Amino acid sequence: MKRRTFLKTSTAGVSGLAGIGYSALASGGIPDPGGLPREPEGSTGGGLGRPVRITSISFPNGLSLDAIIEAVDQAAAAKADLIALPETCRGLDDHSAEELHGPTVTAMAGLAKKHQTYIVCPIDRRSDTLHLNTVVLLDRSGQVACTYDKVFPYWSEYDVHPPMNVGQDGRVYAADFGMLGFATCFDVNFPEVWKRLADQGAEVVIWPSAYSAGVSLQAHAINHHFYIVSATQTSDCLVFDITGERILYRKSEKVNVATVTLDLDRGVYHENFNLAKRDKLLKEHSQDVEQEKWMKLEQWFILRSRRPGVSARSLAKQYGLEDLRHYLDRSRQAIDRRRGWQYEAKVLFPDLDIAGLKALNHRAS
Repeated sequence: MKRRTFLKTSTAGVSGLAGIGYSALASGGIPDPGGLPREPEGSTGGGLGRPVRITSISFPNGLSLDAIIEAVDQAAAAKADLIALPETCRGLDDHSAEELHGPTVTAMAGLAKKHQTYIVCPIDRRSDTLHLNTVVLLDRSGQVACTYDKVFPYWSEYDVHPPMNVGQDGRVYAADFGMLGFATCFDVNFPEVWKRLADQGAEVVIWPSAYSAGVSLQAHAINHHFYIVSATQTSDCLVFDITGERILYRKSEKVNVATVTLDLDRGVYHENFNLAKRDKLLKEHSQDVEQEKWMKLEQWFILRSRRPGVSARSLAKQYGLEDLRHYLDRSRQAIDRRRGWQYEAKVLFPDLDIAGLKALNHRAS
């Protein structure tokens, strides 16, 4: 697969503070594809816009490295842009920690290079004196592109020896198909993790986990308008749209392989200040862009490309449309300027009075 050139056409505001699943064999072995995979009904791709093909491989702890290699090798042969594995995919106990370039990452790096695909490989990582629950992203050449250390480890992770250390910040990586963010398992319960990913411009978030989470993930998708794709130890995969709609759920008994194609060029826009610009765009480019959906209760609408080579987001920007995430960020910042201090600071420091909040805002600026 040839690498594609990605041009980021819009930037999110920054906070001022700081597929079809293959059925697994009954014996628990590696699933047999049984022919070429087809896209699930919920796919948003189809070759238009800016498509990315993502495969989630989910399985319980205990699968051998050889079995994981075979599953990834099979799935990657179907030409995925990215393959995601579940949280600490080799397990988590007193003896499971390995170095960044240990056996798991080394094996996945070889497959990433062989198939020219990104691989999200979460491991129990030992780094000097630190013990970390780490998501490792391998690029299409098999190199470590970035790492994300779980910001909110679960309580049982402090019971292993040595106890798990806490990650410091979210990570978003500029892949050749778009802006890729990461969160892990227990992170789902903490909205600030997901806002941080949105502030860094994430377009799709990969969520390796020990469990499924369900509507907790949906809340983050609908609040921040990025896709979310899970890979879990419960052998299932959930995919949520930029509107918060669940567009895929696949589950198997042992190894679950689910593939979805997502169009990262689709954009969510509020009716506020956009309707006249939208109507002009759709009238003058009726063959290029269409309104895919009008969510009347939310007063949102979705624009997408109608033909290859056309970017709906780029055209919308040319016509002065502002995407929903940017609109809300800009509104937050403008209202805080009128207030004289940032409301977010009140949430973080509830004991500060107005004078203290203003002083904090002054120091931050």
